[in-house]
Amino acid sequence: MRLADLHEDLAYASMMIDVINGDAQSSISMLRAFDESMVFAAVFPRIKMRKIAGESHIALQGLLIEQIKFYLELEKAGLVNIIRGINDLRPGINLVLSLEGADALGINDLYILKELGIRAIGLTWNEDNRFAASCMTKKDYGLTNNGEELVKLANELGIIIDVAHASKQTVLDVASTSRKPIIASHANASALKHHRRNLDDEEIEAIIKTGGVIGVTAIRDTLPSPTMQGIVDNLKYIGESFGWSHVALGTDMLGIDETPTGFENILKARNIIEVINREEELWRNPLRVINDVMNS
Repeated sequence: MRLADLHEDLAYASMMIDVINGDAQSSISMLRAFDESMVFAAVFPRIKMRKIAGESHIALQGLLIEQIKFYLELEKAGLVNIIRGINDLRPGINLVLSLEGADALGINDLYILKELGIRAIGLTWNEDNRFAASCMTKKDYGLTNNGEELVKLANELGIIIDVAHASKQTVLDVASTSRKPIIASHANASALKHHRRNLDDEEIEAIIKTGGVIGVTAIRDTLPSPTMQGIVDNLKYIGESFGWSHVALGTDMLGIDETPTGFENILKARNIIEVINREEELWRNPLRVINDVMNS
């Protein structure tokens, strides 16, 4: 069985636990159990914690580089393959390096990040920034002029834009600005559970119109029930209401404190894929976005 997962926090978790052979929510050894896997591997510089501590963007950028270095070392050791272009998919574990939150960036930093292997960027985490309003915003100003520049440059460089953690207006603005498919790497449907991290039908439709994909997530608070069935319900809602060509898994494994009942680790994704009987779509949809965006 093949697994595509639009969001896992391997590098961040590696600072605290063993993500190579560990038995927590996900690990390299668990991913090996699939015939083939493709994981959007997050680079997450703990933005909120560092702001509270009063640390500078220089420190934040340092942590960003350390996490990228972790993935490059995995590749050098032959444990993973990092996808940098449309023909880079290999047997085994494939990673798409994805920056979660653009707070520390200048627009032209995208050129450097591309050289370092980053191929997806989330405009925000749970904090507003100069590029866009986040899902936790008190004033939804959407995509700023700087954000528009960032989206256009990402399109040009073949970097996927991720609107997980973005405000509603940001999602709509990005969808109307981007010339390439966009993703919400780990989010669920507001129609099933009202939550600031979830997407309403208008947002889902906007993402789909770009040719994009929504990654259904395992964050307990965003599910209609904190169980594996809650994940299945979201996959079915988006797939049956908007089309199976625009849905995927985006678990947020290693980034959540507590997993849904019945979905204790990434190996349980097999059960979800079997229940909905959509292995081909859940694999092909993210791959289509990769090909469409990186073929720039």
